Amino acid sequence: MVVHDREPFNAESPRAALRDRETPLDAFYSRNHGPIPRIDPASWRLAVDGLVERPLALSLDELRARFPETEVVATLQCAGNRRAGLIEVRDIPGEDPWGPGATSTARWTGVRLADVLAAAGLRAGAGHVAFAAPDVSQLAHPPQPYGGSIPVAKAVGPEVLLAWAMDGRPLPRVHGGPLRAVVPGWIGARSVKWLERITAQADPSANYFQATAYRVLPPEADPSAAGPGDGISLGPVALNCDILSPEADTRLPPGPTLITGYALAGDDRAVARVDVSLDNGATWTQAELDPQNGPWTWQHWRTRLDLPEGTVLITARAWDSTGAAQPESPAHLWNPKGYANNSWARLRLACRP
Repeated sequence: MVVHDREPFNAESPRAALRDRETPLDAFYSRNHGPIPRIDPASWRLAVDGLVERPLALSLDELRARFPETEVVATLQCAGNRRAGLIEVRDIPGEDPWGPGATSTARWTGVRLADVLAAAGLRAGAGHVAFAAPDVSQLAHPPQPYGGSIPVAKAVGPEVLLAWAMDGRPLPRVHGGPLRAVVPGWIGARSVKWLERITAQADPSANYFQATAYRVLPPEADPSAAGPGDGISLGPVALNCDILSPEADTRLPPGPTLITGYALAGDDRAVARVDVSLDNGATWTQAELDPQNGPWTWQHWRTRLDLPEGTVLITARAWDSTGAAQPESPAHLWNPKGYANNSWARLRLACRP
């Protein structure tokens, strides 16, 4: 793991771990905003309240017994993934320099949030579903437990889970055990860990991490002065890709070389194409896409190109099923919090005989 912080613990997956269809459990990226809480699964309860007809208080055993178990393979990606590319444009003080490894894929087991909301009975006027957790973050102003929300239209989708298992094993504490939300296609910040309360409400969550953080501010804005509602709220993941092999700054012999990477399209979009260039986008070669491991996962891609002798710049870009492509330059995307860098991926190599 590439560890950025010990407390709160923040670490991204190494590139080698991202080459598998599903990320090994011990290499799955970890993004936290406060100390990892210790929760007794036996005494833990999930409250479901707000604009519902029948408020609920459910133990883990009751969740398992009352609702059908389901499984979803999904890729999660932090909104700060590839922030390091924006920091190269202009410094972003106080933010971790995430590379391309703030993303991982797992097989999640749990119950559909839609089934729990149906049992509670959503009332008229419920437009958003808020998640609350016990981990208190000093990053918030004032310090507060972590939380966030998603629109009801997303919450009732069959892909959104309340998950208690990951890759067939009980959900590890570092990844949100005993229960977390899994919101495929949306930024990882909305897949709230250590879930304790679900509230149906008219408006988005007023929690700091929904109302103030995880918003794209204008380049000239002062993030320390930003308040609730400023900027653009992040939801679905932006179309993104990166190069996984060869490793950056390695020395290779010139000649035919296998180039691989991943691509991810957010929400209900799919990766349609990945192009790779050796001349900074003057010409492109279309890569081969591996089969997708489900509608909510990344796709790996590969191509073999003849690398010339000398310094080589490999560039990759993805297209999604709507015909949208990644933007060319991180300079056009720079923002004071370093979110949503989905510019072309670039990798520099030295090729010598």
